[in-house]
Amino acid sequence: MFEEPGEHPQDRTIDPADRAREKSDELRMHAELAAVFEGHRKFDAEVYPGLAANLARDIQQTMGRLEKSKLPGTPVVSEPLAPEASRLLNFFDAHGLSTNNYHLRSRPGEVVIVRWLAGEQVELFYERIQAHFDAALDGCKEDERQAHQWKQDPKTLAYLAALDAMQVKMAERYLRDPIRQHNIFVLSTQAADEINISYLCDYVLGVAAAEVVGPASAPPDDPTERDLAWFFKLFSLRGM
Repeated sequence: MFEEPGEHPQDRTIDPADRAREKSDELRMHAELAAVFEGHRKFDAEVYPGLAANLARDIQQTMGRLEKSKLPGTPVVSEPLAPEASRLLNFFDAHGLSTNNYHLRSRPGEVVIVRWLAGEQVELFYERIQAHFDAALDGCKEDERQAHQWKQDPKTLAYLAALDAMQVKMAERYLRDPIRQHNIFVLSTQAADEINISYLCDYVLGVAAAEVVGPASAPPDDPTERDLAWFFKLFSLRGM
């Protein structure tokens, strides 16, 4: 789904534990992507085009300010911007927009997709992201063992051992307890220079790309790699 680097991690000189963490981070990003966008396909979330241009612009600009305000080295939003984060999290209520569903604003070459989760929807999201990650990690462990264990190289064996011992609790990774205890706001982002828009729309979201990005921007019937490759940035804002 993402553009592959020019070399594989095993081709570089890297600490086995760091290599295992890199693989874990990669799987976590895929798990988050799946949990964010599977709502229509899995949980009856609707896709609503026509988000007002001024609302989409307000959301984008506010996310940009929040991203710039994060405390150095952390995803925590600085205290002076806390009211802005709170406003954005409650934006759906102030503007009569539903939770769980996907609200879209598209124009040629760009689409803004916004989704709010509240109450039990939040709990379900974290259950799903954990399930996606655990399944991917189990599959990765087996694939890596089959691909590399025969080499009997000490660093490779150390990497496989570190990967086998790897466990990630998404509630901890996404700072759920600190958010509850300290009423902080957390903004995580992830970006990809080339994300396959058909994969994201057709497979993960379960909606034809034309319904999401508009007919003029959708890939043709026989798409090239250039047709499919979109710049992608996911903002995930959490708080009470």
